[in-house]
This record gives sequence, C-alpha cells and structure tokens, in this order.
Amino acid sequence: MRHQFFALSLFGGLAALSTTAQAGYLDNPDVRDYIDEISTGHAIARARLESYFAAIDRQDSVIEKISRPAEKRLEWKDYRPIFLKEDRITQGVAFMREYAAPLSAAELRWGVPAEIITAIIGVETKYGRITGSHPVFSSVATLAFDYPPRAKFFRSELTEYLLFAEEEGFDPLSLKGSYAGAMGMPQFISSSYRRYAVDFDGDGKRDLFNSVADAIGSVANYFAEHGWTKGEAVTERLRVPADQYKPLLRKGLKPQISRTALAEKGISLSGKSQGDLLIYTLQGDQGEEAWAGHNNFYVITRYNHSPLYAMAVFELSEKIRQRREAE
Repeated sequence: MRHQFFALSLFGGLAALSTTAQAGYLDNPDVRDYIDEISTGHAIARARLESYFAAIDRQDSVIEKISRPAEKRLEWKDYRPIFLKEDRITQGVAFMREYAAPLSAAELRWGVPAEIITAIIGVETKYGRITGSHPVFSSVATLAFDYPPRAKFFRSELTEYLLFAEEEGFDPLSLKGSYAGAMGMPQFISSSYRRYAVDFDGDGKRDLFNSVADAIGSVANYFAEHGWTKGEAVTERLRVPADQYKPLLRKGLKPQISRTALAEKGISLSGKSQGDLLIYTLQGDQGEEAWAGHNNFYVITRYNHSPLYAMAVFELSEKIRQRREAE
C-alpha cells in the first residue's frame, strides 16, 4: 500500500548514502551478511540469492522519489486536485457498477463500505490502470542497503518479498510495482501482501495483480484487521474559531481527544463513533481548515500514514457514492 506508504524524509541528504552498491551489490559486506542470514535462517539457496543481487543495480530514482513524497511536499489545496479529478470519479462509479457483486460481498463480510474500498484502489492505481513500473526487488534492495533512514524497515520488507516469492513460486526479479515496492491493484507491500491478502474469487490464489475480486477482498480485510468499525463516521469539518480547536491539536495521527474535551471547548460532532478523536488542520483554498477524525479516519491512515491521503480517500469515496446513488 503505497499500502502502506510511508511519508519518509531523507535525513542527512544523499551524501549519507552508501557508494559500495555502485561497484555491485555482491561487493557490499552488508549484502553478503544479509545473504548469509537469509540462506541460513530461511533455507533459500545462497547461489540463488547471489544471482538475484548480481542482476540488479542501485536505483537512484527510487531514492529521489522517496526523499520527496507528495504527502510531505504539498498542502491539501494542492494535493486534493490530484485525486478528485473528474476522470477518477467517473472511473470509480464505473468500477462500482462493474464489480458490484464482489464489493457487496466484501462489505457484507468485513463491514467496509464499497465506496471506501473503491476509493483506495482508485487513489492507489486508478482502479488497476497504473500499478508501477519499478522492479520490486531492485527498488526494495536499494532502500534496504542505500537508504540509511529506513534501512531496517526495508531489509525486513526485502525478506518478506523473498519469502513471498518462495511461497508463491515466482521469480523475485519478475514483478514490478511502486518505487517503495508496493504491488498490484491495491499496492500492498510484501509484508501486507503476505499478512492481509485474501483469495476472494475462490481460485486458490491470492492475486492482487490480475484478480479484481482478490484486490477488493484484500483491501476490506486490511481495513477490518486495522480496526474499521462498520457504520461509524470517518471525519467531519469543524466550523469553530481557532481558539476552540487549536488547544486540542496533538502530534501524531492516533485519536487522543475525548468528546468530553471537545464539549468543554464548545465543539459538538454529528458523526457517530466510539472512542477518542483526532483534531487536525489542513491548508485549503480558503486557508486553514479544522477537522475531527474518527477512528475510521485513523484506520485509513494505516494504509498510508498521512492525513492528506486519508482525506483524499474519504472525499473520493463520497463523490463516488453520491454519483452512484444518483444513477
């Protein structure tokens, strides 16, 4: 998931990156140690692992992209138009119409609205049209060994990818995805693919590249596993003076503000939900906007740790739902 797609920043600049990979990954001692670890711990033949690393080079474009993610560079007023374009809305309506049966089945089973599932796939890959052109193994290896800020995370993802390839019986050099190694229609990273992907079309395979039903079921399962609550609200605009909401702002995305605390500031909510809320601000076309995110909003940010992303998914889902209901 771009699925979970981290808004990462490059600490220390490109100068901090290792140069050993330029001479070949097999010349990198860290890579040699990694091969020893994986071949011993997971019984993958050393020669095969060496052949994978011998076939790749560092992907500088991957480092450049992960150093400047849109979620960090743009304000809401600039980010929103990327995903709320007319074609993405109309394609979403068509997607819901064409795949009404698996969407309905997924909503019934996992409690996640069909329009939310649709919007995730719409935001991630334009409903399967754009699934990524970066070789997954090269991209993840680059981030694992040439991107110090998140090397530990991406080495773990590289291991997940190799295990995934072993389990599913494919060549690790064969798949393409996002610059961060996300794959298929819903853009699952390797650990998410192994943990949350489901066979929803009953053919015995979990295929997020070619099976729309599997993609739909897997997104719904991912949300359910991260705490989506059926029938509860996602987020709502607060139209109150700044001195009422600013004291309630907190760092991070996890809901921390009780309804009692909101009431004490004279803020009432219309959306149904249980538990604490996240109070956050966005820079809209008319200036700063204040919003209250319910738990389901937080669940969307588990897919991509950005309030901009969650807002794009929510607003696109609303546009698609309204159009669909008007048909």
